[in-house]
Amino acid sequence: MAQAHHDHGHVVTVQPRDTVKIWKIWKTMIILAVLTAIEFILAFAMDRGHLLTSIFVVLTFAKTFFIVGEFMHLKYEVKVLILSIVIPMLFIVWLIVAMLAEGSSVETFRDIWGMLKGE
Repeated sequence: MAQAHHDHGHVVTVQPRDTVKIWKIWKTMIILAVLTAIEFILAFAMDRGHLLTSIFVVLTFAKTFFIVGEFMHLKYEVKVLILSIVIPMLFIVWLIVAMLAEGSSVETFRDIWGMLKGE
C-alpha cells in the first residue's frame, strides 16, 4: 500500500525586518549592560558595607523591573497588573531582610546571654 502525499498548502513567508523592534532589543541590551557595568565598577571601587549592598539591591531591582516590563510586556499592561506582581515581590524581599535581621539579633542575644551566664 502506497502512502499518499497530502499538501495542505502551508506556505512559509519571510517578513521584512522590523527596525523598531530591533532597536528596542538593542536599547534594552544597552541599558542592562550599563547598569551591570555600574555594579561591576562599584564592586571594585567601594568598600564593603551597607551602602554598597543597598546600591546593589536598588540596581538589581531597577534591572528586574526593566526586564519584567520589557520581556514580559508588562510595560504595556494596566497598572493594576504591574502592581499585583511588584507589591508581593517587595513584601517577599522585606520578609527576607526581616528574617536576616532577626537571625542576626538572635545570634547577638545568645552571645550576650552566654557572657552573662559566664560561658
